[in-house]
Amino acid sequence: MNNRILHFVIGVSILIAIWQLVIIVGNFNEALFPGPVTVFVALFELIKDGTLFIHVKDSLYRFVIGYVLAAVTGIGFGLLLGRSKLIWPIVDPVVQLLRPISPVAWSPFIVLTFGIGNLPAIVIIFIAAFFPILLTTIKGVKSIDPQYMKLASNLQFTKFDVYRKIIIPATIPAIMSGLHLALGTAWIFLVAGEMVGSQSGLGYLIVDARNMLHLPNVLAGIIVIGVLGLLLDRFITLVQSGVKKVSRIHF
Repeated sequence: MNNRILHFVIGVSILIAIWQLVIIVGNFNEALFPGPVTVFVALFELIKDGTLFIHVKDSLYRFVIGYVLAAVTGIGFGLLLGRSKLIWPIVDPVVQLLRPISPVAWSPFIVLTFGIGNLPAIVIIFIAAFFPILLTTIKGVKSIDPQYMKLASNLQFTKFDVYRKIIIPATIPAIMSGLHLALGTAWIFLVAGEMVGSQSGLGYLIVDARNMLHLPNVLAGIIVIGVLGLLLDRFITLVQSGVKKVSRIHF
């Protein structure tokens, strides 16, 4: 753990040094490309007056709702469709058609449908997270050793028992991988969603600061997004590691 903290500190210090060096060598105007000191002062001011807390709270609220909804529906449909030999071949082309489309591309229709506020960002997060979770869950179901299913048939398991004792435990690693992948994708599109359909949040903070030509706040918002994204990634990594250990014990 100490080595990880040390490596993090070294990496961030190098990044800040390069940032400052680029400004010095490139002779950039401070108003156009603020330096680390100016940005950290702006970040401190956002923390001091409580503005940052409000935007972070709103962003995390939207993120959690959209992500959890995507997880529940993605896992649920994935477990069902992964076992279907009739429905999934029909649904698969539709999913592959919709999956590559950026959620932001739907933003005009989302804003027209849901208006301004929390819902547009939540819907964009849901779309961004849903497909990775759905597809990895289906892949996990389809990769189960057929011998397990034959054993379940011989033991006359009910469908509920098949899911509870075989399918769900066997697909947990795939589900966790999908949740991990979806978390990063959803966090990226949260910011994009807040830029087009919200009046608060980190995405809105950046757009508002840009419109006011207050670039230190823009970079401060970007830094906060990066830090929160890192913390979320570390959190889901710990959860993923713990769940995999438990699943190995019980399966």
